[in-house]
Amino acid sequence: MKKNLYLKDQELKQYIEKIFIGYRETVSDAKKILDKYSIGVAHNKAIHLISLYEGITISELLKKLKITKQSLNRVLKDLIKLNAIKYKKNETDTRIKHVFLTEDGIRLFNEIFSRQKSRIYKAFVNSDHKEVISFDNVLKKIINGKI
Repeated sequence: MKKNLYLKDQELKQYIEKIFIGYRETVSDAKKILDKYSIGVAHNKAIHLISLYEGITISELLKKLKITKQSLNRVLKDLIKLNAIKYKKNETDTRIKHVFLTEDGIRLFNEIFSRQKSRIYKAFVNSDHKEVISFDNVLKKIINGKI
């Protein structure tokens, strides 16, 4: 690893703290909405992924969320009670279920997303394109663990 000034332990600790705080603030933007529906962050993550990957399978959702089947089942049951999601069996293999947002689920997602996107949008608008691209590249490397 190169000896760059921004890679000293103290700076790395501060970057990790900023990641924690950025996540906390982004999630807290949606907290009132989540509370209104008596759901939490796990539900928010599931709704977000289901909106991004329309028709995602339960298996794919488990991989992306990195949670147990039991935890995912609890979240999905809550979302069914809210009429936020629906299942559709795979046409060729009926053991596979695809998950979709219902109209209520789309409204719920949009309500949450509009709160969260405001913070991200403002940060991007107040950054130049090189900063946004660099930020995206660094996030991808953090997520993928690439060196």
